[in-house]
Amino acid sequence: MAPRKKTSKRSRSAKPSLARRLLPWLLKLALVLLVAIVGYTVWLDAKVRTSLREHMYVAPAQVYARALHLYPEMPLAPEDLQRELDQLGYRKVKVLTQSGDVVRSGNSFQIYRRAFAFENGPQPAQVLKVFISGDRIVSLRDDDDKALDLAQLDPQSLGGMFTSRREDRLLVPLKQVPQTLIDTLLAVEDRHFYDHWGVSPKSIGRAIVANTMAGRTVQGGSTLTQQLIKNVYLSNERSLVRKINEALMALLIEYHYDKDTILEAYMNEIYLGQEGSRAIHGFALASRHYFNRPLNELRSDQIAMLVGLVKGPSQYDPWRNPKRAQERRNLVLQLMRDHRIIDADEMTAAQQRPLSLAKSNAAASLHPAYLDLVRRQLQRDYLEKDLQEKGLRIFTAFNPQLQHRAEESLSKALQQLDPKQKGLDGAMVVTDIVSGEVVAVVGGREMHFAGFNRALDAVRPIGSLAKPVVYLAALEQSDKFTLVTRLQDTPVDIKVPGGRWRPKNYDKQFHGEVPLHAALAQSYNAATAHLGVDIGAKRVVKTFQRLGITRELPEVPSIVLGSASLSPVEVAAMYQTIAAQGVSAGLRSVRAVTASDGKPLARYPQKPEQAFSPASIYLLQSAMQEVMQDGTARAAGYAMPGYRLAGKTGTTDDMRDSWFAGFAGDYLAVVWMGRDDNQPMGLSGASGALKPWIAFMRGASHVPLDGEAPAGIQMAWIDTATGLLSAEGCGGVRLFPFIAGSVPTETAPCSGLGAIPKFFENLFR
Repeated sequence: MAPRKKTSKRSRSAKPSLARRLLPWLLKLALVLLVAIVGYTVWLDAKVRTSLREHMYVAPAQVYARALHLYPEMPLAPEDLQRELDQLGYRKVKVLTQSGDVVRSGNSFQIYRRAFAFENGPQPAQVLKVFISGDRIVSLRDDDDKALDLAQLDPQSLGGMFTSRREDRLLVPLKQVPQTLIDTLLAVEDRHFYDHWGVSPKSIGRAIVANTMAGRTVQGGSTLTQQLIKNVYLSNERSLVRKINEALMALLIEYHYDKDTILEAYMNEIYLGQEGSRAIHGFALASRHYFNRPLNELRSDQIAMLVGLVKGPSQYDPWRNPKRAQERRNLVLQLMRDHRIIDADEMTAAQQRPLSLAKSNAAASLHPAYLDLVRRQLQRDYLEKDLQEKGLRIFTAFNPQLQHRAEESLSKALQQLDPKQKGLDGAMVVTDIVSGEVVAVVGGREMHFAGFNRALDAVRPIGSLAKPVVYLAALEQSDKFTLVTRLQDTPVDIKVPGGRWRPKNYDKQFHGEVPLHAALAQSYNAATAHLGVDIGAKRVVKTFQRLGITRELPEVPSIVLGSASLSPVEVAAMYQTIAAQGVSAGLRSVRAVTASDGKPLARYPQKPEQAFSPASIYLLQSAMQEVMQDGTARAAGYAMPGYRLAGKTGTTDDMRDSWFAGFAGDYLAVVWMGRDDNQPMGLSGASGALKPWIAFMRGASHVPLDGEAPAGIQMAWIDTATGLLSAEGCGGVRLFPFIAGSVPTETAPCSGLGAIPKFFENLFR
């Protein structure tokens, strides 16, 4: 037997020696990992502490329409008042019990107006009694039957100035959230919210068991705190790393903030739906979005639907999936009954109600074209970040009733003129003549969707809308031009860079010698071209600028026939000055801005300037009234007989653009129609844009144009055949206004009809 080899002490200890050598490295690795974990946790902690509270109070500026002012003798149809109340979410009831209620009996309204912090200060809830007769308020009283001189309804919310993430929310403190909503949310989403530390092992275990048994994800184990973390910080990616981050951050938030603060943040942050590109966050905004009511006015079935949406706003969208949404709502109502939040009778009644949505689709209350105008005005005075984060309250001149009429008028006209939707589009801008405020804007055929805003950005040749500018420039020279000055409507041939300018009339004919007022009324190109050559392109451009146009315009002969390209809102600014008796103040949409607490920050008073004499404007308006009665827009005169209106049609080459701009005594409206690809569409100003203008003004205007002559105007009888001074009793005469000192001195022979009373003479004119 071979002798056994002796094993040295060194060889026997080789294996333990390797472990001892690895141990320090393992300790170092563990230390590094520990430092990394601690460092990562510290970083997460800093992120949570520094950003959550800031995020909790980030809210876009909220934009409001004008508040409807009610007063005795105010022109207001009962259905217009009802539409306003419907848009504000007032409930039709038999007996007033709370703010937001309305009782209607025929033309009599009892309105429990909501409390609201208006731009001029807060006003409490109040009962208003309104009686209308003949489309006019004849009585306005309070709950004690005391007569009121003035009352105003809370304004409609138009939405917010979103962040780049397109998120919108209305901040609400937890103390203003109905207890029923809080109890329901906790019962459905996190029953042990006030007992756990941000993560609930019991809920996670219950979810694992349920999902394993179902073979799919049927239940979640996330607490409200974890859901808040996911909404604020994390993506929807399903991964182990995200879940670990979510749990760590939930623990950290619970360490730094009390439960009520976390719950308030959740109430304002949770994602609950989509309105176009606008993300609806928080229960307060969701209440407005789905039901057009504040949170404190929601019924139990409406609360149940909102809480049900937490599980999946897209899956349970009540417009796209009404049946699924109703089933989810009824399940939540059952849970409310199980947790004794409501009783069995209320549950049964609530489950039988329809969803009771405030509108027919998610975009029905969007007015992106007007909000675009508001945003552009505000960006001159506020940083974009302030508009997106500080919860400012923006009070505007937006008039929901006029917006509805504008949208309806343009939509019907486009449908009639282009029933197969081959590309015809349009825009409309409406201003209040007295205030100079933009009260309605329609940016295109797709009126409730953000996109190309034709009212602000469709810069197109204005055609004959330029003619009033030319004639105003002439009429200011009262020593040379009056309404009866004879113009030559004969061929024009002017050398211009690149060729010859030979404008022709729309009817392809020339009419010889015509009076100035008729040349404008009939929109004669040749006569206007001769007049433009006489006064000069430079003076015409200067007149454009004085009317409010800031865009650089070329001083070329064709400027007099509308070669200048402007947007509808620029045309509105120009015609606003004409409609306002020559006062130029610039258009505005924003009236006032307040902080989120109601403190006034800025007002937007206008700075009116008398850019033109009232006398010269009066002459121009007289000729523009003739456009409506006997000229290119006589269809308006037929549609509104005896109603004093002024306006001008506009048509560009090859009928690529159809324009109309006109006004009464209260509103100015500018309409454009055309194709985005600039192809001919076969519509003139009269056959296209005039149609929605008439439809709008017939329903919107209550004040005809004032015919009273200002100081500095003389009236004289003129022989229409010669343009010479005549007398009232003579035949073929007409009364014309003149700037004092410009009445013709040469007289025409009387035709011998002087013995015939003027009434009979008019029959033969």
